[in-house]
Amino acid sequence: MIEKELIHSAYERLVALEVADESHAELFFRGPDDQVTSQVVEFRPWLLTAGAELGAQLADNCGVQALEGSGAMKARVEFPDVASYEAAVKQLKKLTGQNPSSPLAPYRVFSDLMQQAMIALQARLFHSMTFRELRRMQLDIECRNSVPGKFCDAKVEGDEIFMVALTDSAGFEVCLTERECGGEAGLLQRALEVIQERDPDVIEGHNLFNFDLPYLEIRCKRHKIPFALGRHGRVAKSRASRFTIAEKTINYTRYDVYGRHVVDTYHLVRLADNTKREMDSYGLKYSAKYFGIAKPDREYVAGDEITKLYETDLERLKRYNLDDVRETDGISKILSASYFYQTQLLPLSYQNCVIRGNATRIDGMLCAEYLAAGAALPSPQAAVAFEGALTEASQTGVFRPVWHIDVRSLYPSVILAKHLSPATDVRGVFLTILDNLRQFRLQAKDASRTATTAEERDYYSALQASFKILINSFYGYLGFAQGTFNDYVMAREVTATGREILGGMRDHLTAAGAVVVEMDTDGIYFVPPEGTTVSAMRQRIQQELPPGIEVELDGVYAVMFSYKSKNYALLEEKGHIILRGAALRSRSMEPFLRRYVDGAVERILHGREAEVPSFTAEMEAAIREHRFPLTDFLQRASLNQTVETYLDGRKKGKSRQAVYELAARAKSRDYQPGDTLKYYVTGTRKKPSVADNSKLDEEIDNTVRDENIAYYLDRLKSLSDNFLEAISN
Repeated sequence: MIEKELIHSAYERLVALEVADESHAELFFRGPDDQVTSQVVEFRPWLLTAGAELGAQLADNCGVQALEGSGAMKARVEFPDVASYEAAVKQLKKLTGQNPSSPLAPYRVFSDLMQQAMIALQARLFHSMTFRELRRMQLDIECRNSVPGKFCDAKVEGDEIFMVALTDSAGFEVCLTERECGGEAGLLQRALEVIQERDPDVIEGHNLFNFDLPYLEIRCKRHKIPFALGRHGRVAKSRASRFTIAEKTINYTRYDVYGRHVVDTYHLVRLADNTKREMDSYGLKYSAKYFGIAKPDREYVAGDEITKLYETDLERLKRYNLDDVRETDGISKILSASYFYQTQLLPLSYQNCVIRGNATRIDGMLCAEYLAAGAALPSPQAAVAFEGALTEASQTGVFRPVWHIDVRSLYPSVILAKHLSPATDVRGVFLTILDNLRQFRLQAKDASRTATTAEERDYYSALQASFKILINSFYGYLGFAQGTFNDYVMAREVTATGREILGGMRDHLTAAGAVVVEMDTDGIYFVPPEGTTVSAMRQRIQQELPPGIEVELDGVYAVMFSYKSKNYALLEEKGHIILRGAALRSRSMEPFLRRYVDGAVERILHGREAEVPSFTAEMEAAIREHRFPLTDFLQRASLNQTVETYLDGRKKGKSRQAVYELAARAKSRDYQPGDTLKYYVTGTRKKPSVADNSKLDEEIDNTVRDENIAYYLDRLKSLSDNFLEAISN
């Protein structure tokens, strides 16, 4: 298999690795016969120091290995057990006066013990396995809301779990109820037994971390049942955690389950939408429809009907619960395979591969290669500002037709074409791995086209997609402040070359009579000159580019509406509309404004721009006459910190925010970081204090219409004015 040629692993079919105790690691294998076995091996924790002398001063070390090369971290120090290692970290803080995170620290700590073990044992997960061979289990719970109108609360005695649905990738399905299991305690016990019996490698769920698992854990504690999700009956461990997606911080309750991985498909969906930002919701039902896996006969039940339905139509509720886990499985099949194949190359657990940033994954791979060769690691460079990609909206308005031309993997192509390498990468690992990934991706793409079975085609398709993600991350790694081999001078050269290439393409298109509409990082939207064919234009531009840089005309659109920089709408020749940019498609935008954007854009793209003012007037009348339900005015916002932290900041003079004021006043539930609130604005002033004049969706009473008409009319006018200005150009 391809991963064997890219990265060495001393073990095959390894599905999990755990630090079992102070001085041992346990390795779990899933054999070709689908049986799971384990092996316990010796594990010595380690850290790096700037020299052997510093390492030798550390108490209870059991060996100092000198590392070759000019890197700053010249020695690797091992310890007999975790306690000795942790004591050594404390000793280093005292000896050097520096914390491990300080760039001045003359030592380096890899805080993830699992990563340490993988590097020390030269182990990678899933070698010689395909994604289909991974045993994945999906879980979803249903619970009773003992107080009508309130959200279920695991801490409330009467808000019991009364149903648990479980499916797995081997075709197993079951829906358990408290009625069949002798009460909630029996239900919880049986659900845990099923997990142990089916022995999955991965536990999946949608919003698993912030709902299902915390709820299960709290209810298990109430009944004094060990929350034994792990192999060997080990109890799951939880802690507050966070990770970032672009500019957003995602707070969640992390669960570590011994011998297994936990993957939340809610996180997978958010990660998948990070680039396109097309999705209106990340909920399970919407996501299933968006990815095309919702079946026509799928059972739907409103949240406020679930408790009642358990008493009146149990079979319907079971169908609903099972459809939830089936859709979770469907989403996972689409989105998680690329992470599975990336994990084969990285000294990280599958669970961590999902939530760690792309640059962190690249760093893990590079550091592991150096340490496997006994080579010293450099220290990261201090951050330096540099100019980024060339982006510009040359034109706004409506254009027909529009083509999109882009450079295939622009920045990686520049790096490979110019043979660029980070200054501190004396072994050339960065360039070698990037080149190998590109070659193997091309092989995987070819193999996907010629595959004779669906299984083969899926394997190579997921493989090439995972390679593409890693390949496109190599440039970003250069400007990663924590990157061991970061290089801001090289990053500056790459972006400068990219700007030069795109600028040359723009100038060539303009000289040929094309109208350039929008430029992004690696591509250009333009109106082609009359009489030009797609293939001729591609060939013409390719001739102008340096060796190693390849272009492709990957989009032909009937119409483009350029609203402003990085915000535009495209009409495909078959009639499908694509929206790009937060100004046109933002989840925080109220539904009535999203409806306005959709209606206005549809009219514009179909040549009916003259109808936009009358459409705007219709929307205004509907707002004045209360024809929209109050839910159409709901704005979404997420909590990135605790309410207590926000209130402490308010005392120190920080500005007020509506979402936190509402969370602080809420009586229905205790909101936590990561939770999303929906609210609408009340009052009569066009420019109100939203923090003082807003209500949560749970307070909606359609018999009392108190939405702020003036405020929402102003919101609509601002958007419509911008649209009219754009189409008048």
